[in-house]
Amino acid sequence: MAKKRPQTKGKQQPQLKGGADENYPAVGAREPCPCGSGRRYKACHGRAASHAVAELVQRPFEGLPGECDWVALRELVPAATVELTLKDGLPEGVPSVTLATVLPMAWPALRRDDGSVLLGLQNDTSSGDISRDLADTLHRALEAEPGTPVQGRRAPADGPRLQDLLAPDAPFEPVVHAGFEFWVPDSENATPEVSASLERANAAAIPTVKLTGVDAAYWCETPEKNHLRWVMPHPEEQLLDALARLHAAGTSSLGEGTRLVGSFRAHGVIVPVWDLPTGVGADDIEKPAAEFAERLAAALASDAPLTGDERRARGGLTNRQVTLS
Repeated sequence: MAKKRPQTKGKQQPQLKGGADENYPAVGAREPCPCGSGRRYKACHGRAASHAVAELVQRPFEGLPGECDWVALRELVPAATVELTLKDGLPEGVPSVTLATVLPMAWPALRRDDGSVLLGLQNDTSSGDISRDLADTLHRALEAEPGTPVQGRRAPADGPRLQDLLAPDAPFEPVVHAGFEFWVPDSENATPEVSASLERANAAAIPTVKLTGVDAAYWCETPEKNHLRWVMPHPEEQLLDALARLHAAGTSSLGEGTRLVGSFRAHGVIVPVWDLPTGVGADDIEKPAAEFAERLAAALASDAPLTGDERRARGGLTNRQVTLS
């Protein structure tokens, strides 16, 4: 026999403050909701939280300046920073807001002793909208006490997104670093935990350089071979057609010994990947990348049906495509 549900008719239901579960402990889906309604969490305030987790935003950085660089810093680049411009200006006592790929101890954000804010990009997020999660973390960091990290939480489902907080016309200019020394401006005063985290992060960082002649293209060095990973904003089907045209024509490489090996999908955009010989550095690939950009623009402009060779090339590229997020 089914259990009777507690009678709540006529009783005013307590409201959770600021979102699905803010200021309340995490509970299991079948446990009583912490709001005091008497219903199970999954049938009460957990319903909104569950919906927020399940609702995946396919292209969370769309509409932000430098969308492709946001994707690159989230998925490809070990150590980088970007100065962010807030739509409403900096609050009193906050001299700057800086986006960082990663922070020590994997903190989501940090309010430094001088009041400046560091926002980490490569952290796990609890909902399906990275932009909303990051905006929530940023908002809390702006109000945190100086000298304290900001812990992760589930963002309110109706909270602002980065697109609501950041100036839409401000430049987005990543600075790629060889290591994570930007964590500790005064390394002599770093805690043992932060120093150990810095040492581990530096040891794991893959050398990476952002190309200057084209947008959102990043060279990296690995022991076996080097690579170029280029985040592109074009619609997926159009871009794959264009790459197939170039591949079939033998013009998809970036020079002798280089090869377009496939692509992956990340946060709603496509990232073609080239293998490069070990001796080919970032400076060596600048001119070939710019020339490829011109060939790609022409291929993107074509609306002719794909030939048989181009269809086969497209099939090969599609079969080698993976999805990161």
